[in-house]
Amino acid sequence: MSRKIKVLQMQNRYNVNASDLAEQIIQGLPTDNFEVTTLFLRGRPGEGEPESRATRSLYLGFSQSDLKGVRLRALWRLYRLIRAERFDVVIAHRFKPMNMLMLLNRALRIPLCIGVQHGIGDFDRPYRRWESRQLLKDNWRIVGVSRAVRDYLIGCDAGFDATNTVQINNAIDIDRAETLQHPKAYARELLGLSQEPFVFGAIGRLVPVKGHVHLIEAFAQVRARYPQAQLAIIGEGRMRQELEALVARLGLADAVFLLGAREDALQYVRAFDAFVMPSLSEGLPLALLEGMSGHLPVIGSDIPSLKPILEDCGGRLFPSGRPDLLAAIMMNLLAMTKQERDEEGARSYAYLRRAHDIEDFRRHYLKLVEEGVGNERRFS
Repeated sequence: MSRKIKVLQMQNRYNVNASDLAEQIIQGLPTDNFEVTTLFLRGRPGEGEPESRATRSLYLGFSQSDLKGVRLRALWRLYRLIRAERFDVVIAHRFKPMNMLMLLNRALRIPLCIGVQHGIGDFDRPYRRWESRQLLKDNWRIVGVSRAVRDYLIGCDAGFDATNTVQINNAIDIDRAETLQHPKAYARELLGLSQEPFVFGAIGRLVPVKGHVHLIEAFAQVRARYPQAQLAIIGEGRMRQELEALVARLGLADAVFLLGAREDALQYVRAFDAFVMPSLSEGLPLALLEGMSGHLPVIGSDIPSLKPILEDCGGRLFPSGRPDLLAAIMMNLLAMTKQERDEEGARSYAYLRRAHDIEDFRRHYLKLVEEGVGNERRFS
């Protein structure tokens, strides 16, 4: 009987939750054939926090400074670990773990290296592109988590092309999401929202890149024409005070609700009548998919990572950073009948089922690993 294929999955910092896509990759690798180790460069779970479902988890406990510059101590520790364990596959998520793996692979010649890129812009710097071209070997496969990310990678002149770079769309467990979602009335009760108003909803950290300032400014225009409308934002972050001040300055304290962080925020999406994603930059935000899972009409900015998804699902686009045009779209949605909005939400849900189902996600990663190991195991 052949031994199990040994897989190491590297992440920059500890972050394990029910919708974590690194955990979904593990679920796609059958335990009869694969032994998966999860490694976190920074952080570890606190008391009561979840651990990875991998066979084992490693927490290296590096600080931010350990992972800057030449990172010799971190690289040496990783080198010894990978050499001793003789992993067949190493999957590195995001730029820093992927870059470290590229450097180590020169000496280790790991049978299969997979780099998962979640966003756009990591290879904008000329030095990063040059380094990637020097380090990228034929045992590498690169994953872009959306069409926009894949296209960025292939077009950035960092050595990525159609032979080594694939698109595997980020996904959510739609069946689980729908099981968790509370009925509209109960979801509103849990969030402290009134039952009657039309509620625009958003989910995301309260940080500048999420564009909440523009969303609140747009809603101020909507509220002037539709005084019963409300806006609810689930998320927490360093911009809370700034956003609270903006809400007060615009006289919206009775209509805009900053609801804070909520575990498994997708369980509340049916409290909303429409979902808004005003981001200035994103990879592929899972929150947008969670909004679709609630059968909601979706509105989003025209940034590269959102535009193709919103076009394909029949959603609504506005120019990023333009609250006046976002307000017009929101008012257009309010002017529609409930049946028209329900039909729009049904179209977004149907697209979600076609393009972002978790079972397809798991199958694609399993195929990528199986094919890659079959082609590259000769290097071990």
